[in-house]
Amino acid sequence: MKKENLPFKKYIFVCVNERDEGACCGLAGGAQIREQLKQLIKDKGLKGTVRVSQSGCMDQCVKGPNVMVFPDNIWYAGVTTADIPRILEEILAGLPNAH
Repeated sequence: MKKENLPFKKYIFVCVNERDEGACCGLAGGAQIREQLKQLIKDKGLKGTVRVSQSGCMDQCVKGPNVMVFPDNIWYAGVTTADIPRILEEILAGLPNAH
C-alpha cells in the first residue's frame, strides 16, 4: 500500500441510487444533475481539479437528490438542475483557475 495525497482539490458526489419503492435520488434526477455538473466542470477547464462522481445511497432519500462536497463537508439536499449554477459558484469559490 502506498499513501498519497488526494489528486483533486474538490470532490462532488451525486447520489444516483434507484429504489424499487419510495423516494430516491436516481428517479428524482440525480443522474441528470451529475451529468450536468460533469459537463460544466469540463467546460470550465477544471477536469483535473474537481472530480464529479456518482454515489450510491446516502440514506437521505426523502431529501434528494443529494449532493455532497468534500473536503468542504457541504451537503445539498433537494437539488434540481436549476440549482447547479449556484452550487458550482459556491464550490468553486476560492479555487485557483475557476472561471
